[in-house]
Amino acid sequence: MRRAATFILLLFACHQLCALPEHSVSPSRQFVIYGADARLRGAISELAEQTKTNLLSLLRQRDEWKTAVVISLRPQQANLPEIPPTNLRVSQTGFGVKLQLDLTVGQNFDGSFVQRQLLRAILLEMIYRDEGDLAPGTTLVEPPDWLMEGVLALTPGQEREALAEALSTNNKGKSLEEFLGQRFDLLDSAGRTLYRAYSVALVQLLLDQSGGRARLARYISPNLKHASNDPVADLKACFPQLRDDVKTKWDSTVARLSEHQTYQLLTFTESERRLDELLQIKISDSSSNRGRPKPANLSELSRRKLSAEEKAAVNQMSQRLLLLVGTAHPILRPVAREYQQIAALLVRGKRRGMAKRVLYLDGTRKELAARMGDIDDYMNWFEATQMENQSGAFSAYLKAANQSQVSAPRRRDPLSVYLDALEDQIETSGLD
Repeated sequence: MRRAATFILLLFACHQLCALPEHSVSPSRQFVIYGADARLRGAISELAEQTKTNLLSLLRQRDEWKTAVVISLRPQQANLPEIPPTNLRVSQTGFGVKLQLDLTVGQNFDGSFVQRQLLRAILLEMIYRDEGDLAPGTTLVEPPDWLMEGVLALTPGQEREALAEALSTNNKGKSLEEFLGQRFDLLDSAGRTLYRAYSVALVQLLLDQSGGRARLARYISPNLKHASNDPVADLKACFPQLRDDVKTKWDSTVARLSEHQTYQLLTFTESERRLDELLQIKISDSSSNRGRPKPANLSELSRRKLSAEEKAAVNQMSQRLLLLVGTAHPILRPVAREYQQIAALLVRGKRRGMAKRVLYLDGTRKELAARMGDIDDYMNWFEATQMENQSGAFSAYLKAANQSQVSAPRRRDPLSVYLDALEDQIETSGLD
């Protein structure tokens, strides 16, 4: 009797396995994809594995997953337009969490949106990986938006020009508390771009700390599931280096990201103007009651010992000059690098020969500016007078010049009539 029952159970299990819909399993076996055709399932599998690889590479962690992610691909139905394109269902059992990601496959299939949901599922698995006795109905902690957006933006090959531009054009910067208090899903398109830029700054700030990658991994698991309502305090608890002066470090990281636009080189004029701005040092005067910064120049500071406030200002200038080196016009790049090296040496207390180097650089800049001005004048003259095919840059000027040569309507007052007659007489006499 027992053998017959066992045979029936095995037969039923075999029937259930044979009845399973077509599916694909990713190379790491963490992602099981159902529905659609094998080609689309393979593409989703590759995207999921690549998303996980990018995260593990950023954190420098090994792949130690324990909970599989089920991905269900379903076609878009015209009679059910209210079905969301993606839906991550998280259910709790006595053995942990169950993750199922439902994807609606249609004409407007957004790969970046799918990747965000895949990353969300991967982070949830990391957060609750070791929670084997998770009771049903337990409130789960979601991965923070800044973590997902920052990780996605730091993906290799991802273009970040728009993010740097959003920070550079933002008139009023946000503090760390203000940024962490925002809701990504409530922002408009421009607000989301700025949010992503701040997310990159925060993730980069955490990675730059001592042991930052390992600490960020511990922040995700196990610390994140015990997060409080104060995200700044949670970050300080996991990253002790932020306890000293988190505002200064945050502002410095945001400023560095907004200025780090290596994708676009500055013109000579823009480089010269930027160099002038950086060399205008402002020293915070702690002895003054008003606290207004006093101006100083590098030539003056290279002749004496620097105070603590002056060292801080020169060190900040050195860091900004280092960023300028990557975006400056190629002719001014060695000049900016030389200024940066001088500033770094002054911070270390090296003053011998620095005044002469600064004087030489100032003279070199003047010669370069004069030479570039002559080149621009010659090129403008050549284009305006010698080229057969003109670019149109001088069209407005030439049009105005031609219009000025057109004779104006003659006046009919007695004096004008007399002068016109006298002019005609002189021209006739000259012809004779």
